[in-house]
Amino acid sequence: MTAVAEELLDLLDIEQLEVDLFRGVGSGGETTTRIFGGHVIAQALMAAYRTVEDRLCHSLHAYFIRPGDPAIPVIYQVDRARDGGSFTTRRVVAIQHGKQIFNLSASFHIAEEGWEYQHPMPDAQPPENWPDRPALREANVARIPEKYREDFLRERPIEIREIEPRDLFAPGPVDDRNQLWFRMEAAKGQGPQMQHCLLAYASDMNLLGSSLRPHGLTWFQGKVMTASLDHAMWFHAPIDFSDWHLYDLDAPWTGGGRGFNRGLIYNQNGQLAASVTQEGLMRPLKGRG
Repeated sequence: MTAVAEELLDLLDIEQLEVDLFRGVGSGGETTTRIFGGHVIAQALMAAYRTVEDRLCHSLHAYFIRPGDPAIPVIYQVDRARDGGSFTTRRVVAIQHGKQIFNLSASFHIAEEGWEYQHPMPDAQPPENWPDRPALREANVARIPEKYREDFLRERPIEIREIEPRDLFAPGPVDDRNQLWFRMEAAKGQGPQMQHCLLAYASDMNLLGSSLRPHGLTWFQGKVMTASLDHAMWFHAPIDFSDWHLYDLDAPWTGGGRGFNRGLIYNQNGQLAASVTQEGLMRPLKGRG
């Protein structure tokens, strides 16, 4: 297991302070300047899981309220909204500096039998056909100011291979539909609750970028301010995130300084494992003076 993978697993092993009160590490993971959105989603889901027995999350809905500060821990307060015969509902509030930075509602369901149907997995060339994220970044490091290069090349816990990756710095407008493969080999052997939290963490990766594609934008150009505004996720099938999963993404609408993004996550057997939606800020950055 790599050190960054172990760090992510430790990051999700949140500390219990009191009944329904938990503390999570704010630093680590994907970013260093602010807390990555998937970081607080996953920790909040884990806090909810620590108050639920014998059932798994089937859906979560969350709002990002303020940027997270990676320099201090995050406090998670769980409200036991309902414990029913088949469904359990939890509300989680994340707090830093005495203010809410994020809130999440999650629903948990007992295992039940029912009719099964799904859209088929789209055709996609396999992950071994595409370069991994470190190789792409290494090839572009000379285009990054020197003071940012170490962070740009920093090892991350989730392995990503984009299908037909774009130029990071000079992309042209392209279709909003895009795909990537991702996994975390260190997820092997983890329980279903941790598998859900790891996939929730990864579900925030590249999602907002779908709405930038038709406009020929990326985060590296300095032309757009982006931030996740909300996030919703539904779990459909058992997760083993140590195996490759296909993330099939699109953005059917942008406007008013926002973009609406969707994602379907399939395992390598073609089973639909999860669905994701997110609206994100995509505000034009205007020059000063």
